[in-house]
Amino acid sequence: MHMRRMGAVLSIAALAAGLTACGGGGAGGGGEQSFATVADKVTGGGTIVVGTKWDQPSLGLKMGNEPEGFDVDVAKAVLKEMAGGKDVKIEWKESASSNREPFLQNGTVDIVFATYSITEERKGKVSFGGPYVVAHQDVMVRKDDTSINTPQDLKGKKICKAAGSNSYKRITDPPPDGELDIDATTVDAANYSECVQKLNGSNLDAVTTDDLILAGFAKQAGGNFKVLGQGFTDEKYGVGLKKGDTKTCEAVNTAVKKLWDSGTMKQLLDKWFGGIQGLKVSDAAPPAEGCA
Repeated sequence: MHMRRMGAVLSIAALAAGLTACGGGGAGGGGEQSFATVADKVTGGGTIVVGTKWDQPSLGLKMGNEPEGFDVDVAKAVLKEMAGGKDVKIEWKESASSNREPFLQNGTVDIVFATYSITEERKGKVSFGGPYVVAHQDVMVRKDDTSINTPQDLKGKKICKAAGSNSYKRITDPPPDGELDIDATTVDAANYSECVQKLNGSNLDAVTTDDLILAGFAKQAGGNFKVLGQGFTDEKYGVGLKKGDTKTCEAVNTAVKKLWDSGTMKQLLDKWFGGIQGLKVSDAAPPAEGCA
């Protein structure tokens, strides 16, 4: 019995070693060679699995073979800086709000650029580089709705509750999680594209989340919606990493600073969000949060 148990243990250990050697997602995936960190994988020429949204216009929207938008362009630029100016091989993976943490924790993705607001709760699960931009929570309504002009007007209204997002809490919950503590009804949706569909179909009164997200949907809708321009939070968009990957976090922060200093980040913001009425995006680089 003892020898049989020992043999089973050795077999499991050998299997684990084989998986480590071959890789299977995360910092060690993408081929025979394994890497200690995502930063090592970038400089070592490995394929980086990047998680982005695929349903958010102007941020991360899957149109053809790969997604396009501000977050996608920032991901390419940051990784290129980390690689010393060389192009990086990227595999894109759809990462909704509800699966960003699990994907980082289990190695499905190496790194996440997906309107990922840095919060204390999330810091307990993943590490963050950045932020690379600061958005502000706002409200979007149908263009002909004159009953909602400020976030406070959402009292008694139906707002969207997108899976994995904390935005609705800022409206409905008291501090510290909430900002306004307003009695509004929440309507469930899988993601913000479904929220916008429900708003268009009059199943909602408003969608409230980051102004950059709302601006992208408003631009796509061609004037059917309006953003109030009443931002009431600071949403620091961070680069999601597996918990404890300090080396990659520091490399990301260095890259983000260079992109702001060179004017690249401002160019990308203008490319995707320039000319959208009511949208106010700061031209100043946000300070790094640190890599503790």
